[in-house]
Amino acid sequence: MRAVTGYLFVAIALCLVTLAWGQFDPLDFDQPLDGPTVAVEAVLSHDGVEPGGQVVLAAVFDIAPNWHIQVNNPSDENLIATKVQLKDLPPGVVAGDVQWPQPHPIDFGDLGMIDFYTGKAPVFTKLSVGEAVKPGRYEFEVFVEWQACDDQHCDPPADQTFNLVLNVVAPGTAITANQPDLFAEYRADAPPEPESLTFRLFGWTVTIDPNVLWLLLPLAAIGGFLLNLTPCVLPMIPIKIMGISQSAEHHGRALLLGAIMSLGVVAFWLAIGGGIAFIADFDAINELFQKTWFAIGVGVVIALMALGMFGLFAARLPQWVYRINPSQKTLHGSFGFGIMTAVLSTPCTAPFMGTAAAWAAKQAPSTTLATFSAIGVGMALPYLVLAAFPKLVDRMPRTGPASELIKQVMGLLMLAAAAFFAGTGLSGLLNEPPDPPSKAYWWPVGACIAAGGVWLAWRTLGITRSALRRMVYVGLGVVFIAAGGATGYGLTRKSPVNWVYFTPERLAAAQQSGDVVVLDFTAEWCLNCHTLERAVLHKREVVTQLNAEGVTAIKVDITNDKPAQAYLTEVGSTTIPLLIVYDAQGNEVFRSDAYTRKQVIDAVSSARRSKAPPAAAG
Repeated sequence: MRAVTGYLFVAIALCLVTLAWGQFDPLDFDQPLDGPTVAVEAVLSHDGVEPGGQVVLAAVFDIAPNWHIQVNNPSDENLIATKVQLKDLPPGVVAGDVQWPQPHPIDFGDLGMIDFYTGKAPVFTKLSVGEAVKPGRYEFEVFVEWQACDDQHCDPPADQTFNLVLNVVAPGTAITANQPDLFAEYRADAPPEPESLTFRLFGWTVTIDPNVLWLLLPLAAIGGFLLNLTPCVLPMIPIKIMGISQSAEHHGRALLLGAIMSLGVVAFWLAIGGGIAFIADFDAINELFQKTWFAIGVGVVIALMALGMFGLFAARLPQWVYRINPSQKTLHGSFGFGIMTAVLSTPCTAPFMGTAAAWAAKQAPSTTLATFSAIGVGMALPYLVLAAFPKLVDRMPRTGPASELIKQVMGLLMLAAAAFFAGTGLSGLLNEPPDPPSKAYWWPVGACIAAGGVWLAWRTLGITRSALRRMVYVGLGVVFIAAGGATGYGLTRKSPVNWVYFTPERLAAAQQSGDVVVLDFTAEWCLNCHTLERAVLHKREVVTQLNAEGVTAIKVDITNDKPAQAYLTEVGSTTIPLLIVYDAQGNEVFRSDAYTRKQVIDAVSSARRSKAPPAAAG
């Protein structure tokens, strides 16, 4: 692929040198080309469709002889992949899998055979109209992008937008077919073409063949395992370890409870995979948090579990409380604990398994279910191992003051998690886009973390006389106190970056002005987004680039913001965090969900250098 990239750079350089020489190209002087290298049309298979029916859209690329366009392979950042995107589809109309044309291999000698689209290349998309859609004429857009090349050079990237009308007619209305010969090529039963799984993480790019499922599933399982190491899940682990330790004398019971908890973890991820595979409007995990009631509900349940850590449930409470927070010593309690552990991991999915989950969302249902099941198995595996070998946790205190202190501190950290979930839900509920969501909820989160540190330090002094233990645990308490203060202050203070909050109009204005545009896709509930922003985007050298003249930094916050969520889908992603840099001509020069300072600085600097100079006054 490096050789291919080198060839393209050479070809583009030749093209620029040729344009600088004059009006004619010595390579094409004897065979001038009449008309465009690529002509595109977009057409629907029928002039009408009934509610509950289907119609096929064709975007047809008519490519001149001896020319070709790139295949639909967005994994290579140095190629302009051919794109077909549908925008502003009416409610109740769902676009199905895209059926791409058969690529044509071209022999480039030492570079080998490379696939391209040539000749007449139709791209088909099936549109399903819901039964509740009322008859009428509905406008939508089809956006296409491509780059045409011959064996010597490449044209600049081109795009075109088509305004089409979907005519939904009453049942029994006569419907006429359009261009039947063209749509005879559409294969209704053709499976979607496998899409390569590409990871971009801190400068590393790895592409995996989607046909090698035996490699994909362990990769997803590893991502699931790593979720246990995130701050979202860590407070739950000591609680479960103590539960296993208390049952260690009854090995069979410990194993059963551990297996049931693991089953709860797997069941949650399997349910997510099933929703993505079979529910048309559900594409990604982050859509759960677009529902404010979900985030607030999770916060309430976690708060009740946290209160149980303090012994509050020793008092007689209403029966519904025990149904929400059952004992871990029961089968249904262990199952629910597994589900809650998996729920807690969802704000931290990227970069550990966000890419794999986003890729799986676009695959056949069987692949989607298998991938999400593997994520669940990987996440549940540590708990199952601990339950199978309870002697691994023999040193964990089972009873006494130390055990109670651990439970109480973990309870305070769980209260911090409850404040986080409930706070993000309320922040989205009370927010009016494009104004930024309130960040005030970070103060209660930080206060709970600091309270855990204070209680850990204070109780340690009363429980033990060991100088070493006092030093270790009081020191850990001080770390918690500092972390709580840093959380409250650091995540509520004004950003040093002069962000413009996304609206389609603001984005269009920045692009029309010829600015370099930096898009930061984020959400209040996305902990990885906050981490990357503070660790990378808030550093002085990066801030200097983002606030420079001719650069517009736009924050696309999808917290309860439907236009922002729609734009995330439009740029071809279902997960966050995501950073995209466009140059002054609107060309994408950088995209990553896990980036470094150097990558951002280099990308913005490169985009600024490519900015076209203003035209001289005539």
